[in-house]
Amino acid sequence: MSDAAVGIRDLTITFATDAGDVAAVTGIDLDVRAGEVLAIVGESGSGKTVTGRSILGLLPETARLGGAVLLNGTDVVGLSGEKLRELRGPGAAMIFQEPSTALNPVFTVGWQLAEGLRAHGKVSRAEAKRAAIEALRRVGIPEPETRVNDYPHQFSGGQKQRIVIAMALALEPSVIIADEPTTALDVTVQAEILDLLRDLRDDLGTAIVLITHNMGVVADLADRVAVMYHGEIVETAPVAELFANPRDAYTQRLLAAVPRLEIADRAYTGAEDAAPVVSARDLEIVYPGRLGRKPFRAVHGVSFDIRPGEVVGLVGESGSGKTTIGRAMAGLTKVSGGSLRVLGAELADGEKTLRGVRKDLGFVFQDPASSFNPLLTIADCIAEPLVVHGAAASPREARDRVDELLRAVQLPPEYGDRFPHELSGGQRQRASLARALALDPKFLIADEPTSALDVSVQARVLELFAELQERFGFACLFITHDLAVVDLLAHRVVVLHHGEIAEQGPTAQVLGTPQDPYTQRLIAALPVPDPVEQAARRAAR
Repeated sequence: MSDAAVGIRDLTITFATDAGDVAAVTGIDLDVRAGEVLAIVGESGSGKTVTGRSILGLLPETARLGGAVLLNGTDVVGLSGEKLRELRGPGAAMIFQEPSTALNPVFTVGWQLAEGLRAHGKVSRAEAKRAAIEALRRVGIPEPETRVNDYPHQFSGGQKQRIVIAMALALEPSVIIADEPTTALDVTVQAEILDLLRDLRDDLGTAIVLITHNMGVVADLADRVAVMYHGEIVETAPVAELFANPRDAYTQRLLAAVPRLEIADRAYTGAEDAAPVVSARDLEIVYPGRLGRKPFRAVHGVSFDIRPGEVVGLVGESGSGKTTIGRAMAGLTKVSGGSLRVLGAELADGEKTLRGVRKDLGFVFQDPASSFNPLLTIADCIAEPLVVHGAAASPREARDRVDELLRAVQLPPEYGDRFPHELSGGQRQRASLARALALDPKFLIADEPTSALDVSVQARVLELFAELQERFGFACLFITHDLAVVDLLAHRVVVLHHGEIAEQGPTAQVLGTPQDPYTQRLIAALPVPDPVEQAARRAAR
């Protein structure tokens, strides 16, 4: 362990909850050497994230730690706050899973990037701003000189994740704990971020602890892989060996559940001449400029339909307008021009027209942590639409329906008594799906609904989603950057680029024989869960 940047020995982590002690990690051993990428994979709730957070002492007060966690030779367990602050930044930094909760909404991103520089050294305001601009440019934020003065809410989900990565890289730490660093990123930006992390490893000798459920990312970046299950490490092996010859039964199941791009032909079976549930014609969405700045046109000239019972996949880069269109369909973003009809309501006339049919519309948000009320239990959050629309008089009366929904998304009913912060990211996303289905909607907007799920749970949820969609026949706009998920679920695909449609058509046609160069680049950048094939694809790219 002497040459290890991170050394973990017999680590145990237990959380005190209202229902008693919960053992999250039970006696694990790990080490990460300088210049090495160790990937920790496993199901939601397996202990991946709390293991990574223990390296920086970022666990809540309810956590009890045992064993040793050495960071560059210093045992983190039991360190005071001041000593930990000295280590955080130059010694180690963390890329958090949910950028909306990691960024402060009342400060510009430039101020937040400069905060770490000011905390660990004397730099002038001008020097800090120059460093912040360079950090934004490094992670691919367009027009960094202008956007350094913007606030987090003015960026897309993927762009916020890039900003969090820039903050972690600002002080060039010797160890980076990357907790789902590419979850919210489209495949082209994901490829760039993985190249950036690889350069840090090669040029600076940075040790990287990669916590992820994306086996394509593991195949692309990792040197070794540790597989966690129920708080224990069940297998550790070099990446090529693990993919070629997984020994543990759980590892075998994990790899078997990975979605692959197979160009499936999922034909639409509904009536071709049925009136569309959603119809967009020359849709325009413009955000007004502030303090004399020019307005920003997020969506321009978009036209497509969603028929009853049809699943339409909406794909494209971060900032291409995917989420903006989804929010406009839910009446959460104002339509600036053109026409957008949802369930018979014309939203160009204002969101008030949607009120009469809102109970027939469900929404799964991209970031589950910020979409739940932290003061309510999961059961109360799921029951809220039932109470608001008069399907139940109180959350208590709706509990049977809530338990049924929790079981449908593979969560135990007793999880309804927990608060959102007591669930892992993947568990929160499943609860978010349960809430969206509470009123049996006719139209569902799913904004990255599987982005926070590990592959085995993702496979089960996608199977469940397909089953529920077929059983209840709701139409769906499925917003995602995962082309393999689109291939599995969608009848048709719409590819967005800079707010305009680059290509649209049946899924097998668009993904199998893409005509637009941008669609071709998207497919070429998709990582595959095979280290040998992925290395060849990276070299070709």
